[in-house]
Amino acid sequence: MINDNIVLVLIALAGMIVFILVILIFVLFIMNFKEKRKIKLKKQEELKKKQVKKSEIIYTAEPISEFMNFEKIEDNMILQKNGKYLMIVECQGINYDLMSEMEKTSVEQGFIAFLNTLRFPIQIYIQTRTINLERSVEGYKHKLKEIEQKYNNLEIEYENLLKNPKADKEEIEKEKYELVKQKNLKDYTADIIRDIGRQSLNQNILNKRYYVVIACYKSEISTGDFSDEEVKNMAFSELYTRCRAVINSLFACQVSGKILDSDGLMELLYIAYNRDESDLFWMEKMKKAGFNELYSTAPDVLDKKIQLLDKQIEEKSIKIANEKINEARREKEIEIMEREKNEKQIANNKAKELIKKHKKFVGEKVANRAIEKIEKEQKEEGANANVKKEKK
Repeated sequence: MINDNIVLVLIALAGMIVFILVILIFVLFIMNFKEKRKIKLKKQEELKKKQVKKSEIIYTAEPISEFMNFEKIEDNMILQKNGKYLMIVECQGINYDLMSEMEKTSVEQGFIAFLNTLRFPIQIYIQTRTINLERSVEGYKHKLKEIEQKYNNLEIEYENLLKNPKADKEEIEKEKYELVKQKNLKDYTADIIRDIGRQSLNQNILNKRYYVVIACYKSEISTGDFSDEEVKNMAFSELYTRCRAVINSLFACQVSGKILDSDGLMELLYIAYNRDESDLFWMEKMKKAGFNELYSTAPDVLDKKIQLLDKQIEEKSIKIANEKINEARREKEIEIMEREKNEKQIANNKAKELIKKHKKFVGEKVANRAIEKIEKEQKEEGANANVKKEKK
C-alpha cells in the first residue's frame, strides 16, 4: 500500500516537472519570436529612413567648365577662378643612380637646404609623355634636303673643276675631299631617318618631365583697392621672385630649372587634358592648324553649329544667286529672240516714223507712197507667215 502511494507521488512529480518544462519551452519560444520580430521591424524602419534620405537628395546640373582647374593663360601665368595665380618651373632631372656616394650626399644636402629655405607652398608635378619621333624625323628630313642641296652644288663645282684645264691638282683634291665628306653626311642622315622610323614602329618611348608649381593668392597681395590689372602685375612680380628663388635653391642640388612661358604652359595643360591624343597631335601641329581648344580635342558644340549654319547659308546663297543669274539670262535670251523675230517689223515701224517725221523735207506725196509700200510689204510678210503656220 505504501509502495503504491510512493509511485503515485513520483508520477505526480514527474508530470509537474514535464508540465513546467513545457511551459518554459513555450515562454522561450514566444520571447525568441518577439525578439526576431523586433529585429525585423527595426530593419524595415532603417530601410525606410534610407529611402527617405535618398529621395531628399537634389542633383543640380553644372556646366563642365566649372570643374576645370584654370580659367586662362596670360603673361606666363595660369589664372584660376578662385583668385589664384600659378607660375611653373620646369626642372631638368639628374641621373642620381649613376652618381658616386659623395655626389649623392651633396645632392641630398642641397635638397634639404632647398626645403628649409622655402617660405611658401609648392607642388611637385611629374608628367609622363610619349615621345613622338615623327617630329624628329621631320627635322632630319628637312636637314637632309639642305645637305642634298649642298652636295649637288659641290658635285657641280667638282665636275666644272675637272673640266677646267687650268685647275690645280691640290685644288681638285680639296674639292673632292669636301664632296666625299658631304656625301658621307648625306648617307649618315638618311640612315638616322630609317633607324628612327623603325624604332617608332616597334616601341613607345616615354619621357618624364618634372615641374615645380608655385602659387600666389589674390588675398596675399591685394590689401587695398586695386584694379584687376594691378593685382595681376603684383602677382606676376611676386611669383617671378619666388620662381627665381626656387631655381637658385635647386641649383645647389645640380638641378637646373626655367620658368615656363605661355606656350610652355599651354603645352603642359594640353597634354594633361588630352593625354591619348597628344602623341599624335602635338601642340605645334595644333597651333599651325588653328587649334585653340585646350579642354578637349573636339570643338565646342555651339561653334560647330555656327560653322554648319554658315556653310548652309553660304551654299544656299550661292544656289539662289545662280538661279537668279540663270533666270536673268533666260529673260535676256527670250528678249533677244523676240527682237530677232520681230526685227523687220520693228525696223519697218521705225522707218515709218522717220518718214512721217521728215515728211516736209521729202515731200508729202513721196512720204505717203513710201509708207504705203512699207505697209504693203508688212501685209505680204504676215500673209506668208500665216501660210507657213498652216502648212506646219
